[in-house]
Amino acid sequence: MNKLLKAMIFDNQLTLSVLETTDMVNDAIKIHKLSPLTAAALGRTLTVCTFMSSNLKNQKDKLSVTVAGDGVGGKITVCGNGDLNMRGYIDNPQADLPLRADGKLDVGGCVGRNGRITVTKSMGLKDPYSGSAKLVTGEIAEDFTSYYALSEQQPTAIALGVKIGKDLSCVGAGGVIIQALPFASEEALIKAEEIMGGLKNISTLIENGGAEGVLKGIFGDIEYQTYYPEYKCLCSREYIESVLISLGKEEVDDIIKEEGAVKVGCQFCNKEYVFYKEDTDKLF
Repeated sequence: MNKLLKAMIFDNQLTLSVLETTDMVNDAIKIHKLSPLTAAALGRTLTVCTFMSSNLKNQKDKLSVTVAGDGVGGKITVCGNGDLNMRGYIDNPQADLPLRADGKLDVGGCVGRNGRITVTKSMGLKDPYSGSAKLVTGEIAEDFTSYYALSEQQPTAIALGVKIGKDLSCVGAGGVIIQALPFASEEALIKAEEIMGGLKNISTLIENGGAEGVLKGIFGDIEYQTYYPEYKCLCSREYIESVLISLGKEEVDDIIKEEGAVKVGCQFCNKEYVFYKEDTDKLF
Protein backbone atom coordinates (compact mmCIF):
# COMPACT_ATOMS: atom_id res chain seq x y z
CA MET A 1 0.00 0.00 0.00
CA ASN A 2 1.27 3.47 -0.89
CA LYS A 3 1.65 5.80 2.09
CA LEU A 4 2.60 9.38 2.87
CA LEU A 5 3.43 10.19 6.48
CA LYS A 6 3.56 13.85 7.53
CA ALA A 7 4.93 15.27 10.78
CA MET A 8 6.37 18.41 12.35
CA ILE A 9 9.91 18.16 13.73
CA PHE A 10 12.41 20.22 15.74
CA ASP A 11 9.86 22.21 17.76
CA ASN A 12 7.58 22.62 14.75
CA GLN A 13 10.24 24.46 12.77
CA LEU A 14 10.36 21.99 9.88
CA THR A 15 7.94 19.67 8.10
CA LEU A 16 8.79 16.02 7.49
CA SER A 17 7.27 13.82 4.79
CA VAL A 18 8.08 10.13 4.39
CA LEU A 19 6.71 8.44 1.27
CA GLU A 20 6.28 4.79 0.39
CA THR A 21 5.37 4.47 -3.30
CA THR A 22 6.35 0.88 -4.16
CA ASP A 23 2.86 -0.11 -5.35
CA MET A 24 2.54 3.09 -7.38
CA VAL A 25 5.78 2.35 -9.22
CA ASN A 26 4.70 -1.24 -9.87
CA ASP A 27 1.43 0.04 -11.35
CA ALA A 28 3.43 2.30 -13.67
CA ILE A 29 5.74 -0.59 -14.63
CA LYS A 30 2.75 -2.77 -15.59
CA ILE A 31 0.90 -0.06 -17.50
CA HIS A 32 3.86 1.28 -19.45
CA LYS A 33 6.09 -1.84 -19.58
CA LEU A 34 8.97 0.15 -18.13
CA SER A 35 12.61 -0.91 -18.18
CA PRO A 36 14.37 -0.86 -14.77
CA LEU A 37 16.02 2.45 -15.77
CA THR A 38 12.82 4.25 -16.77
CA ALA A 39 10.98 2.75 -13.77
CA ALA A 40 13.57 4.43 -11.53
CA ALA A 41 13.29 7.78 -13.34
CA LEU A 42 9.49 7.86 -13.53
CA GLY A 43 9.17 6.35 -10.04
CA ARG A 44 11.29 9.04 -8.42
CA THR A 45 9.28 11.71 -10.22
CA LEU A 46 5.95 10.17 -9.17
CA THR A 47 7.22 10.10 -5.57
CA VAL A 48 8.25 13.76 -5.36
CA CYS A 49 5.11 14.85 -7.24
CA THR A 50 2.98 12.95 -4.71
CA PHE A 51 4.56 15.14 -2.05
CA MET A 52 3.88 18.25 -4.13
CA SER A 53 0.24 17.23 -4.62
CA SER A 54 -0.16 16.77 -0.86
CA ASN A 55 0.51 20.49 -0.45
CA LEU A 56 -2.39 21.51 -2.70
CA LYS A 57 -5.05 23.17 -0.56
CA ASN A 58 -8.19 21.60 -2.02
CA GLN A 59 -9.08 18.12 -3.29
CA LYS A 60 -9.94 19.46 -6.76
CA ASP A 61 -6.69 21.39 -7.14
CA LYS A 62 -4.45 19.95 -9.84
CA LEU A 63 -0.73 19.57 -10.38
CA SER A 64 1.10 18.99 -13.66
CA VAL A 65 4.87 18.48 -13.84
CA THR A 66 7.18 17.91 -16.79
CA VAL A 67 10.84 16.96 -16.57
CA ALA A 68 12.20 17.67 -20.05
CA GLY A 69 15.88 16.73 -20.35
CA ASP A 70 18.16 15.50 -23.10
CA GLY A 71 18.53 11.92 -21.82
CA VAL A 72 17.58 8.66 -23.51
CA GLY A 73 14.27 8.39 -21.64
CA GLY A 74 12.83 11.57 -23.12
CA LYS A 75 10.32 13.78 -21.33
CA ILE A 76 8.65 12.68 -18.09
CA THR A 77 5.11 13.91 -17.40
CA VAL A 78 3.33 13.46 -14.06
CA CYS A 79 -0.08 14.76 -12.97
CA GLY A 80 -1.84 14.64 -9.62
CA ASN A 81 -4.53 16.29 -7.53
CA GLY A 82 -5.39 17.12 -3.94
CA ASP A 83 -6.87 13.62 -3.50
CA LEU A 84 -3.40 12.21 -4.27
CA ASN A 85 -4.55 10.47 -7.43
CA MET A 86 -1.25 10.28 -9.33
CA ARG A 87 -0.40 9.26 -12.89
CA GLY A 88 2.52 9.67 -15.25
CA TYR A 89 4.46 8.46 -18.25
CA ILE A 90 7.89 8.69 -19.85
CA ASP A 91 8.32 9.18 -23.61
CA ASN A 92 10.67 6.20 -24.14
CA PRO A 93 9.55 3.55 -21.61
CA GLN A 94 12.00 0.89 -22.83
CA ALA A 95 15.09 3.13 -22.76
CA ASP A 96 18.17 1.52 -21.22
CA LEU A 97 21.78 2.38 -20.35
CA PRO A 98 24.72 0.50 -18.77
CA LEU A 99 24.92 0.66 -14.97
CA ARG A 100 27.05 3.42 -13.47
CA ALA A 101 30.54 2.66 -12.11
CA ASP A 102 29.03 2.23 -8.63
CA GLY A 103 26.60 -0.41 -9.92
CA LYS A 104 23.52 1.82 -9.74
CA LEU A 105 21.02 2.71 -12.47
CA ASP A 106 22.08 5.76 -14.49
CA VAL A 107 18.96 7.87 -13.86
CA GLY A 108 20.91 11.03 -14.69
CA GLY A 109 21.65 9.61 -18.13
CA CYS A 110 18.03 8.60 -18.58
CA VAL A 111 16.69 12.05 -17.72
CA GLY A 112 19.60 14.15 -18.98
CA ARG A 113 21.36 17.11 -17.42
CA ASN A 114 20.30 19.77 -19.92
CA GLY A 115 16.67 20.77 -19.69
CA ARG A 116 14.01 22.05 -17.33
CA ILE A 117 11.47 21.10 -14.71
CA THR A 118 8.15 22.89 -15.21
CA VAL A 119 5.45 22.83 -12.54
CA THR A 120 1.87 24.04 -13.08
CA LYS A 121 -0.67 24.20 -10.25
CA SER A 122 -4.36 24.84 -10.98
CA MET A 123 -5.92 25.98 -7.73
CA GLY A 124 -9.27 27.44 -8.76
CA LEU A 125 -7.82 30.87 -9.43
CA LYS A 126 -8.17 32.77 -12.68
CA ASP A 127 -4.64 31.86 -13.77
CA PRO A 128 -2.70 28.73 -12.76
CA TYR A 129 0.63 29.06 -10.94
CA SER A 130 3.61 28.10 -13.07
CA GLY A 131 7.22 27.67 -11.99
CA SER A 132 10.34 26.39 -13.71
CA ALA A 133 13.98 25.60 -13.03
CA LYS A 134 16.92 24.11 -14.92
CA LEU A 135 17.91 20.51 -14.36
CA VAL A 136 21.01 20.07 -12.20
CA THR A 137 21.99 16.39 -12.36
CA GLY A 138 18.99 14.56 -13.85
CA GLU A 139 18.87 12.38 -10.72
CA ILE A 140 15.49 13.98 -9.81
CA ALA A 141 16.05 14.62 -6.06
CA GLU A 142 18.73 17.27 -6.62
CA ASP A 143 16.71 18.77 -9.46
CA PHE A 144 13.58 19.27 -7.37
CA THR A 145 15.66 20.57 -4.45
CA SER A 146 16.96 23.23 -6.85
CA TYR A 147 13.44 23.90 -8.18
CA TYR A 148 12.13 24.59 -4.67
CA ALA A 149 15.05 26.91 -3.86
CA LEU A 150 14.87 28.89 -7.10
CA SER A 151 11.19 28.89 -8.04
CA GLU A 152 9.40 28.70 -4.69
CA GLN A 153 12.15 30.11 -2.44
CA GLN A 154 11.66 27.31 0.06
CA PRO A 155 14.64 25.45 1.57
CA THR A 156 13.95 21.77 0.88
CA ALA A 157 15.98 18.60 1.31
CA ILE A 158 14.92 15.57 -0.76
CA ALA A 159 16.04 11.93 -0.77
CA LEU A 160 14.41 9.59 -3.30
CA GLY A 161 14.93 5.98 -4.29
CA VAL A 162 13.51 3.20 -6.46
CA LYS A 163 14.83 -0.36 -6.16
CA ILE A 164 14.10 -2.89 -8.89
CA GLY A 165 14.23 -6.61 -8.07
CA LYS A 166 15.46 -9.53 -10.18
CA ASP A 167 11.95 -10.12 -11.51
CA LEU A 168 11.95 -6.50 -12.81
CA SER A 169 9.27 -5.43 -10.30
CA CYS A 170 9.82 -2.64 -7.79
CA VAL A 171 10.69 -3.97 -4.32
CA GLY A 172 11.10 -0.60 -2.62
CA ALA A 173 10.35 3.00 -3.60
CA GLY A 174 9.84 6.18 -1.68
CA GLY A 175 11.45 9.27 -0.28
CA VAL A 176 12.12 11.54 2.66
CA ILE A 177 11.48 15.27 2.26
CA ILE A 178 12.16 17.98 4.84
CA GLN A 179 11.09 21.59 4.35
CA ALA A 180 11.97 24.57 6.50
CA LEU A 181 9.28 26.93 7.74
CA PRO A 182 10.09 30.68 7.52
CA PHE A 183 11.08 30.95 11.19
CA ALA A 184 13.34 27.84 11.26
CA SER A 185 16.56 28.37 13.22
CA GLU A 186 20.05 27.77 11.87
CA GLU A 187 20.44 24.96 14.39
CA ALA A 188 17.33 23.16 13.09
CA LEU A 189 18.53 23.51 9.51
CA ILE A 190 21.94 22.05 10.37
CA LYS A 191 20.28 19.08 12.12
CA ALA A 192 18.10 18.44 9.09
CA GLU A 193 21.13 18.59 6.77
CA GLU A 194 22.96 16.05 8.93
CA ILE A 195 20.00 13.66 8.87
CA MET A 196 19.52 13.91 5.12
CA GLY A 197 23.27 13.59 4.53
CA GLY A 198 23.23 10.27 6.39
CA LEU A 199 20.26 8.88 4.44
CA LYS A 200 21.67 6.34 2.03
CA ASN A 201 19.76 3.73 0.01
CA ILE A 202 16.31 5.06 0.90
CA SER A 203 14.70 2.42 -1.34
CA THR A 204 16.26 -0.41 0.71
CA LEU A 205 15.07 1.25 3.94
CA ILE A 206 11.54 1.37 2.49
CA GLU A 207 11.82 -2.26 1.32
CA ASN A 208 12.82 -3.42 4.80
CA GLY A 209 10.67 -1.24 7.05
CA GLY A 210 8.12 0.68 5.00
CA ALA A 211 7.41 4.37 5.57
CA GLU A 212 6.71 3.83 9.29
CA GLY A 213 10.00 2.02 9.76
CA VAL A 214 11.93 4.84 8.10
CA LEU A 215 10.19 7.55 10.13
CA LYS A 216 10.62 5.76 13.47
CA GLY A 217 14.19 4.77 12.64
CA ILE A 218 15.17 8.42 12.20
CA PHE A 219 12.91 10.29 14.65
CA GLY A 220 11.55 7.68 17.08
CA ASP A 221 7.94 7.78 18.25
CA ILE A 222 6.66 11.11 16.98
CA GLU A 223 3.10 11.98 15.99
CA TYR A 224 2.28 11.88 12.29
CA GLN A 225 -0.63 11.88 9.89
CA THR A 226 -1.06 9.16 7.26
CA TYR A 227 -2.33 9.64 3.70
CA TYR A 228 -2.89 7.02 1.01
CA PRO A 229 -1.88 8.10 -2.50
CA GLU A 230 -2.48 5.84 -5.50
CA TYR A 231 -1.76 5.54 -9.20
CA LYS A 232 -5.13 6.42 -10.69
CA CYS A 233 -5.93 7.73 -14.14
CA LEU A 234 -8.91 10.08 -14.34
CA CYS A 235 -9.69 9.61 -18.02
CA SER A 236 -13.21 8.48 -18.96
CA ARG A 237 -15.37 7.95 -22.02
CA GLU A 238 -17.56 10.85 -20.87
CA TYR A 239 -14.57 13.19 -20.84
CA ILE A 240 -13.51 12.12 -24.34
CA GLU A 241 -17.10 12.64 -25.52
CA SER A 242 -16.98 16.23 -24.28
CA VAL A 243 -13.73 16.76 -26.23
CA LEU A 244 -15.33 15.40 -29.41
CA ILE A 245 -18.35 17.68 -28.96
CA SER A 246 -15.99 20.65 -28.64
CA LEU A 247 -14.38 19.69 -31.99
CA GLY A 248 -17.75 19.90 -33.73
CA LYS A 249 -19.72 17.43 -35.84
CA GLU A 250 -18.11 18.36 -39.14
CA GLU A 251 -14.55 17.70 -38.00
CA VAL A 252 -15.50 14.46 -36.22
CA ASP A 253 -17.37 13.23 -39.32
CA ASP A 254 -14.30 13.98 -41.44
CA ILE A 255 -12.10 11.87 -39.15
CA ILE A 256 -14.54 8.96 -39.31
CA LYS A 257 -14.71 9.27 -43.10
CA GLU A 258 -10.93 9.00 -43.36
CA GLU A 259 -10.17 6.57 -40.52
CA GLY A 260 -13.40 4.59 -40.11
CA ALA A 261 -13.60 5.60 -36.43
CA VAL A 262 -12.28 8.15 -33.96
CA LYS A 263 -9.63 6.55 -31.74
CA VAL A 264 -8.35 8.42 -28.69
CA GLY A 265 -5.61 6.94 -26.52
CA CYS A 266 -4.71 7.96 -22.96
CA GLN A 267 -0.96 8.24 -22.36
CA PHE A 268 -1.33 7.78 -18.60
CA CYS A 269 -3.16 4.42 -18.59
CA ASN A 270 -2.84 3.24 -22.21
CA LYS A 271 -6.62 2.86 -22.60
CA GLU A 272 -8.02 3.45 -26.07
CA TYR A 273 -11.48 4.90 -26.63
CA VAL A 274 -13.08 4.10 -29.99
CA PHE A 275 -16.06 5.97 -31.44
CA TYR A 276 -17.84 4.77 -34.60
CA LYS A 277 -20.29 6.83 -36.64
CA GLU A 278 -23.34 5.58 -34.73
CA ASP A 279 -21.63 6.64 -31.47
CA THR A 280 -20.84 10.16 -32.64
CA ASP A 281 -24.27 10.61 -34.26
CA LYS A 282 -25.78 10.02 -30.81
CA LEU A 283 -23.45 12.63 -29.32
CA PHE A 284 -24.59 15.33 -31.74
